[in-house]
Amino acid sequence: MKYSILFFLLISINLQANTIQVCKTCPIKTIKEAVLLAKKGDTILVKKGIYKETKIFITKGIHIIGENYPTIDAENKTDSVFAIKATNFSLSGFKFKNIGVSYTKEIAAVFVAKSKNFVIKDNILENVFYGFIIQSSKYGLLQNNKITGNAVSEASSGNGFHLWKCKNMRIEQNTIKGMRDGIYLEFISKSSVSNNTSTNNVRYGLHFMFSNNNEYHHNEFKKNGAGVAVMFSKNIKMYYNTFHFNWGTASYGLLLKEINDAEITNNIFEQNTVGINIDGCNRITYKNNHFIRNGWALRFTGGCYTNTFEYNNFMHNSFDLSYNSRLNDNKFEANYWSDYSGYDIDKNGIGDVPHRPVKLFSYVVNRVPETLILLRSLFVDIINFSEKVSPVFTPDNLKDSKPIMKPINPVE
Repeated sequence: MKYSILFFLLISINLQANTIQVCKTCPIKTIKEAVLLAKKGDTILVKKGIYKETKIFITKGIHIIGENYPTIDAENKTDSVFAIKATNFSLSGFKFKNIGVSYTKEIAAVFVAKSKNFVIKDNILENVFYGFIIQSSKYGLLQNNKITGNAVSEASSGNGFHLWKCKNMRIEQNTIKGMRDGIYLEFISKSSVSNNTSTNNVRYGLHFMFSNNNEYHHNEFKKNGAGVAVMFSKNIKMYYNTFHFNWGTASYGLLLKEINDAEITNNIFEQNTVGINIDGCNRITYKNNHFIRNGWALRFTGGCYTNTFEYNNFMHNSFDLSYNSRLNDNKFEANYWSDYSGYDIDKNGIGDVPHRPVKLFSYVVNRVPETLILLRSLFVDIINFSEKVSPVFTPDNLKDSKPIMKPINPVE
């Protein structure tokens, strides 16, 4: 009986909802006018054309749909196009361009605050300062949006997605390039970032701080100024991401700063200055990751405890590991090291002698970076070999006692 009542209620709501059309030859010619006329639950259908509008305020649960990507040109005015504070709204199918730049107020193509249960998808943003700013909101889906900026410096550019103090958000299947940070999250919880491509951004492809209990998976971070930064967060899961071609004097595939209780698994770190830079991180499991042709695969720069590295591939990196503090209770076991020179007489797939991944020359480079110019010299080969035979400067107990002889899930 109760399901029959609910069914009739839904029918009555749908019957009451209207569709308002907007076009140059329609009775309603502007989006702003349509929003003023719309009631809760109504749909606004915007036909193809150019609409020079900003400061469109939405405070009710309506659905705004663009047909064949109508263009909203903000003409570089210092106002957001949409400013939204509503429940149960959706926005899709638009092309935004020429969002103005301001250093005194937050301006975006779409600015959402104190909202919930919303969907923003299938939009194209070009020449924008900030793409989307979402504040104090929950249960939102940001899907299949394409954001392109012209960022030159950090000081004069904004972020593609900028989220602050939100929870239960999903950011997925988006493409972001040419911004300051592709995706920036602060005080975000119980959310996921998945299947996004973030490339050629001035600073980070992804940057999040003070954001707990989140998942990041199946994303690509490529050619960003400093790679990806993860700071002051806990209970994080990062898996099946690709971090590659993030080169520069202060660039990383992934920068971890004071991260606790995390799982970093099945990721690819390929051709970055540093695969993962680890500073003050504890109780993290690194498993089934692939470190391929990086400058440094792993670089520890601060005290870390109870981290486990197992079943990872370290293949053809200049340095597999840089370590400048005590080993503490961190564990390296059953990893594949392409420069392992040991043997496996009993053919059980495990090396019969331990592997020491810290080279003396990496120890030298940490103290005198200019010596890196000698990397491929015979002198370096000699000092690395001598240190391997009789460790004096490198940590004697930092070793993989069970190095595996074949790569785990080798990457083509």
